[in-house]
Amino acid sequence: MYSSIVRLQNTFGFFTTVAFVVAFLIAASDFLSPRIPSVGVLKATNVQVVRGRPHYYSTKKEEYAIIKFSLDADLSSLFTWNTKNLFVYVTAEWPSAGGSGSGANATNQAVIWDSIITSPSADHLANLGPVAMKKLRRSAQGKSVDPSRGRLSIKNQRPKYQITHPKGKVAEEEDVVLRLHYNVQPWVGILTWNSDADLWKWKTLKGNLSKKFALPAIKKREEKKKASV
Repeated sequence: MYSSIVRLQNTFGFFTTVAFVVAFLIAASDFLSPRIPSVGVLKATNVQVVRGRPHYYSTKKEEYAIIKFSLDADLSSLFTWNTKNLFVYVTAEWPSAGGSGSGANATNQAVIWDSIITSPSADHLANLGPVAMKKLRRSAQGKSVDPSRGRLSIKNQRPKYQITHPKGKVAEEEDVVLRLHYNVQPWVGILTWNSDADLWKWKTLKGNLSKKFALPAIKKREEKKKASV
């Protein structure tokens, strides 16, 4: 005859197995929902290179770039009943001076903007003020899923982060592009990023690369004086 401890262990093992099976089915259900994200517009609208201290904790002056951009994207298909939040970010990328033969650092990449878009069921986790939180909850009232949150339309957005480089110089860099990335965080399952290849119903993010542009040179003091005169 089984003791109470053995019965408790068997009961716990049974419910643990059931929980893992249910979690697996929930995570696998994401593959049944089509993902067709797309980007209509991604372009740099204003680019400046400044010499100074890019951060309040910087100990020395260096060159840093400020890139404003416009973005029009439809990521609504990434929101399902199992989506907790969507992390979206834009990077600036340009080849290193050594080119493709310079090893692992052949491409420089820096994040210039990011945003966390929560689903209605995760609005309580959003880092917002009381007014913004109240407005967000009102917009999602009665909704368990709100795909409209994945439709982004941003005009002349100022970057959250400036671009710097370990060598302290970024002016006159060529072949710079902006790239949009996303990361889906589910309630149950694994984190997924945008991929370079289609995976059944999950399609690649199209149009997430901007046209190439160059970072301008820093204006000299003499040029500024002439412009002021």
